Amino acid sequence: MHCKYIFTARFPAQGDGLLFPLRSFAATSHARGAFAIRCIDDASLRARFDAMKTVQALMSKNIAADHIKLKRAYEPPVAEDGTRVLIDRLWPRGLKKVNAGIDEWMKNIAPSTELRKWFAHDPKRWPEFQRRYESEIRQHPEQFERLRALSRHGRITLVFSARDEAHNDAVVLKDLLLGRR
Repeated sequence: MHCKYIFTARFPAQGDGLLFPLRSFAATSHARGAFAIRCIDDASLRARFDAMKTVQALMSKNIAADHIKLKRAYEPPVAEDGTRVLIDRLWPRGLKKVNAGIDEWMKNIAPSTELRKWFAHDPKRWPEFQRRYESEIRQHPEQFERLRALSRHGRITLVFSARDEAHNDAVVLKDLLLGRR
């Protein structure tokens, strides 16, 4: 179909529309909301489209390491934290919700009660905890994808209450979001 309109593209990873003035094009929609344009008479427009496709591919796969921070719930929130996401199943003991500065609480992505009790923050069980927790995360893809989307748009801070900052669910989750596991 050839037309002379403004084409609005929706990226599923971003959720916002981008406008492209086109002289003449053929557009094909795909099931996931992506698109393809075959430019009929404008080479510069084709170059613009190719550059945009590259950006979309990068945004859908890679997350910058500095976009994900880890922080204990008992540390005061600061502006550099970005979106603060509590990833514990239980609210941190003794912390008032008003003072926590939590933007989202994702209880379902936290380790199950059984896994949490089994692990008991024993460093000897850390490798097995990582494996089991990764398996549990895969059972909640919508929560995981929500975190990925947030981290693509800007900095997020995964907030946790564990005392051990090296052996906890936030470390595993960060590695998964960055594609390290």
